[in-house]
Amino acid sequence: MSSMESSYLPATTESIAKAQEAKDASDSISILYRVLQDPSSSAEALRTKELAITNLTNYLTKENRAEELRNLLTQLRPFFSLIPKAKTAKIVRGIIDAVAKIPGTSDLQISLCKEMVEWTRAEKRTFLRQRVEARLAALLLENQEYTEALTLLTGLIKEVRRLDDKLLLVDIDLLESKLHFSLRNLPKAKASLTAARTAANAIYVPPAQQGTIDLQSGILHAEEKDYKTAYSYFFEAFEAFSALEDPKAIFSLKYMLLCKIMVNQADDVAGIISSKAGLKYLGPDVDAMKAVADAYSKRSLKYFETALRDYKSQLEEDPIVHRHLSSLYDTLLEQNLCRLIEPYSRVEIAHIAEMIELPVDHVEKKLSQMILDKKFAGTLDQGAGCLIIFEDPKTEAIFPATLETISNVGKVVDSLYMRSAKIMA
Repeated sequence: MSSMESSYLPATTESIAKAQEAKDASDSISILYRVLQDPSSSAEALRTKELAITNLTNYLTKENRAEELRNLLTQLRPFFSLIPKAKTAKIVRGIIDAVAKIPGTSDLQISLCKEMVEWTRAEKRTFLRQRVEARLAALLLENQEYTEALTLLTGLIKEVRRLDDKLLLVDIDLLESKLHFSLRNLPKAKASLTAARTAANAIYVPPAQQGTIDLQSGILHAEEKDYKTAYSYFFEAFEAFSALEDPKAIFSLKYMLLCKIMVNQADDVAGIISSKAGLKYLGPDVDAMKAVADAYSKRSLKYFETALRDYKSQLEEDPIVHRHLSSLYDTLLEQNLCRLIEPYSRVEIAHIAEMIELPVDHVEKKLSQMILDKKFAGTLDQGAGCLIIFEDPKTEAIFPATLETISNVGKVVDSLYMRSAKIMA
């Protein structure tokens, strides 16, 4: 890198000030690289270099120079041997966080974390390695590389439990819960979340982490269709994230609104959105949930489909919202179809599709599914394009009564046989 090859500048506050006064970011970056080249290892010089690294990281992040941040971590390795391990850990994690702020760098972050894990293992820096491995597992989870993430977490959890590092253990257990949830293993996801809560109860947990625990609790309760409990957890998470101005607050609010819709209280959605806390987060995510709530209140499948189409990224691309809205859509469709076919014994499928304002093939597929699920008795005459609805066959009350009588008589006969056997004996 040319900026590193030029002559060094002394690691003093004057050099840092010179970098801050530079006209553009490129000049500032060049000056800071030269400060880091200063061979001096006095306490003052090391402190100045730490400040230079922080400033340089900020400039490179603003300029979206992710690859240079990665190279910077490699170039700083000799410097790390001169400063305390705790400060090294702070700098390394700071640079990894900086790369994460640059969009489209998930693959670069994974390879950077893997490099740092190798280096920390070689340098026997266990504390830092465990934290970088936890970060790597989170990145693998985001990239849907579940097998690799699970292997990494399994080994890491055993190691951290042995050391009894509660704060890191909370993070790892939470990650494991999210991973098992993504793999649709609900019992293990709940067990990991319980472990995270147990570890969190023994220490002070930062508000952001407590909010993450509440958010995950809400997601798991919603998955079990316990929407009222889920709502209370999402509300706790929303309050925590909102106070910290964390971007996760919008997700908590979105899931709160989803719970209201799922418990048939869609009318409450507008009130929550217009509250002081809700107005702060107005945007496409909130608009999407409002559109779904309006469609549900009107029992309109057409409005529901319009909302799903207009807010595809907010609804269908969010796996949690999509999963619950799919079941809501199915319920709404079944209710509407049952109401429409009730007066008929034979009706054209095209006519039902016209009334419900959905494509014929979509309606036909759903009707056949409902017949198989025994939601109503009927059959599809595909040749004529008709649905034939049967009368619900009335079960004769005499048959179960007869079976019960025969069963009772059998018991009496058995009892008499046992008595006669005793007398004969």
